[in-house]
Amino acid sequence: MAHRTPPGSSASHASCLDLWREKNDQLIQQAKVAQDSGLSPRRQQLAQDALEGLRGLLHSLQGLPAAVSVLPLELTVICNFITLRASLAQGFTEDLAQDIQQGLERVLETQEQLKARLEHGLRGLWDSVLHVSSLLPELLPALHHLAGLQAALWLSTDRLGDLTLLLQTLNVSQVIQSRASEDLLLLLKTWRPPAEESDAPLTLQDAQNLRGVLLTAFAYRQGLQELITGNLPRALSSLHEAASGLCPRPVLVQVYTALGTCLRKMGSPQRALLYLVAALKGESTWGPPLLEASRLYRQLENTAAEIECLELLVEALSVAHIPEAPQLLIEVELLLPRPDPASPLHCGTQSQAKYLLASRCLQTGRAENAAEHYLDLLALLLDGLEPKFSPPPCPRGPCVPEVFLEAAAALIQAGRAQDALTVCEELLSRMSSLRPKRPRLWEDARRGTRELPHCSPWVSATYLLQGHARVQLGAQKEAISEFSRCLELLFQATPTDKEQGPASSCEQGCTSDVALQQLRAAALISRGLEWVASGQDTKALQDFLLSVQVCPGNQDASFHLLQTLRRLDRRDEATALWRRLEAQTELPQENAAWSLPLYLETCLGWIHPPDRETLLEEFRTSLLETCDL
Repeated sequence: MAHRTPPGSSASHASCLDLWREKNDQLIQQAKVAQDSGLSPRRQQLAQDALEGLRGLLHSLQGLPAAVSVLPLELTVICNFITLRASLAQGFTEDLAQDIQQGLERVLETQEQLKARLEHGLRGLWDSVLHVSSLLPELLPALHHLAGLQAALWLSTDRLGDLTLLLQTLNVSQVIQSRASEDLLLLLKTWRPPAEESDAPLTLQDAQNLRGVLLTAFAYRQGLQELITGNLPRALSSLHEAASGLCPRPVLVQVYTALGTCLRKMGSPQRALLYLVAALKGESTWGPPLLEASRLYRQLENTAAEIECLELLVEALSVAHIPEAPQLLIEVELLLPRPDPASPLHCGTQSQAKYLLASRCLQTGRAENAAEHYLDLLALLLDGLEPKFSPPPCPRGPCVPEVFLEAAAALIQAGRAQDALTVCEELLSRMSSLRPKRPRLWEDARRGTRELPHCSPWVSATYLLQGHARVQLGAQKEAISEFSRCLELLFQATPTDKEQGPASSCEQGCTSDVALQQLRAAALISRGLEWVASGQDTKALQDFLLSVQVCPGNQDASFHLLQTLRRLDRRDEATALWRRLEAQTELPQENAAWSLPLYLETCLGWIHPPDRETLLEEFRTSLLETCDL
């Protein structure tokens, strides 16, 4: 250094200390000017210059033997350096832990205890430093500030056990009787960092503010975790704690949305709605509260409001979000976990939201709207604007082929059969490269060319939908041909190869035994109805009998069979079937609890007898008339 005065000279020591402190204060003022500059190159340059200045100042301070009189400034510079670096990087890095460790080692150097404590690691260093801090009261404010940064680092990396022990030690060092507590939220609330002296070096963020950030971040993390695991009362308490803390607007939106989710699940929809309305006020991220509002209105059976929320969600996700300049501080966002797709606050992408909107329109009878939304979604996928479509995680979403199938079903439902055929043809062309050219699947498996196990049901479903499109166009012969191609593929299907490993949730949905049974029944009934329409009841009878065999739980098949038996005047068989149906009417439909793909549910709705109760009553009346005769 330029100053070569003797180490024992108190005047030179004080002079250097004043210069170092002045440098620290100047750099902090520069960082605060950068903070007020918004998102601009000047802001980044000022902040980076301030960071490099703090790095150089720290190097100067640590180039000398540790001294108690200098340590308050040195520890403050470490805190300022870590705060600015973490905020610029928008996260904590491993080398910041080394900066904390070096600060603790410097404290122990003054007490000549370093060698005995190094082997215990960072936790041991903290225990040692806080143990000797009673002998060095002038270091307490800076040490608590550094402990707050250590707490932030451990919270961001989920080292909650170490964080709990640190806070217990901090509170004991302040003679706060909460050592026995392992409640991290309580420990954060009872921790009281000592106030800084009025003439202390400037800090970018003081310990009290850091404590508030830690308290809010942990309360929110804990509340969200309790919400996901179903512990709703504790979730509500933690989320209320987070909402009352240092919550920047984007985080407050998430907290209010989580509170809305929690209250909805607890059966308080009106209170939930109040929080969601609050979350939507002001300019911020609207996705999560809009998605939660749609769930709330669905629970309240207010379909119009639910659809409106989903439309607004799609619109909100289509607008590019311009982030605000982050504060040059440790903020709550830095301490939160990465977004989890399984979280109730995850609103997904524009294509996922578009899918939710399209599927709900289809489920609620808004066929024309559903058709348009599905076509928009397919345009996103085919144009490459959404290169990889991930299904919504909750509830289980569809794979891309199922999106095509649902789109075709919606178009048929809306009376747009020709458009449905176009969608089906596009799907078949895209699936053709996955399908074998030989019909014997197991032979192809030995040659390594067998199609994917879920490919055949998708192709079969495509032929089924093409058949219904042909029916709508009045092409009866072509419709029967499509249904027959569907059945040919379905009855060639083989068991899923277990050596391929577990299937995805989408593949499990389309290849489950129940789905395959219902798909076969739908194809047989659909073809049977076309035989009936062409006056070929004998052929229809064969298809309806087979549909009852392949899917015994499908009552629609039995009702169509009953009507056909009546037309063919096969009274004994019809009566026996009628008695079975009478006994089953009070029982729940078999496999009703199973979730079927939406395109299949829609297709089953087309072949559902219009009024089964009326049919049973008419048959009962005809039997009574026969008995009277």
